[in-house]
Amino acid sequence: MFPRSSNKPLQAVAMIRSGLGLDGRLLALAAASHSGEEFHVAGVREILASAGLTEAALQCPPDLPLDEQAQHAMIRSGQQPDRVRMNCSGKHAAMLATCVAAGWPTASYTEPDHPLQVEIRRTIAGLAGEPVAAVAVDGCGAPLMAISVAGLARAFRAIVLAEPGTPERRVADAMRAHPAWTSGTRRPERALMAAVPGLLLKSGAEGVEGFALADGRAAAFKIDDGAQRARTPVTVALLRELGVADLPGTDLSGLSALASSPVCGGGQVVGEVRAVLLVTRTVTAGDGAGR
Repeated sequence: MFPRSSNKPLQAVAMIRSGLGLDGRLLALAAASHSGEEFHVAGVREILASAGLTEAALQCPPDLPLDEQAQHAMIRSGQQPDRVRMNCSGKHAAMLATCVAAGWPTASYTEPDHPLQVEIRRTIAGLAGEPVAAVAVDGCGAPLMAISVAGLARAFRAIVLAEPGTPERRVADAMRAHPAWTSGTRRPERALMAAVPGLLLKSGAEGVEGFALADGRAAAFKIDDGAQRARTPVTVALLRELGVADLPGTDLSGLSALASSPVCGGGQVVGEVRAVLLVTRTVTAGDGAGR
């Protein structure tokens, strides 16, 4: 399957390995599907400026912000969709900055055979523990690498369990320290990472989610029909199944607030989407290990 933006932490690892010098909030933004809030836009411009580039170098399409308030403010002010507001502009700015750091051409950075994309493919395959099955074009115009759902979970596990200071842990630590920069101030992804200490999580379009706890317990899923509304309830159900209620500092009320998604009719809430997990476990004789 195509993980869509759930691949972004993996792509960011490849960029760090290739010489990208970002850390903290700007590294979190490099792995983001940001909401287009003003601080996101300022961060994208900061990444570009650090590489001596402008917004003209971005090859993601013009768009309105994902955040509804930011979108309405932009429309009220008469602004048109632009590239820096597109939710993948942090990734694209970081890709450009990586190319500058490595001495690679910037005009062709979205081509599948560009040195950066070759390194991204190699990194994704290594973290996922399997070959990239196919390469397509993502909604932002960058190459999109297909792996299995299990491979995505393995990749998130590898990132959180990496040694401190490695490219993998630098990405994980930046995203966990700055969750609003990887999504937005009003996004469920930020709320989930705030509710569960040490959680690394990244959503993707078409109903994809990948995440891992600090101890390496990890999960990933793809909703078959691509609908987004069940994604957060499924994530909460899986987190509960993984035992986050026993983790010190877990905000159980915060998780409960995200455990269902309202269904509206006639301007009123008339139902909800909630996850019902049917989990099958196997136990290997003699060791008591459950899966």
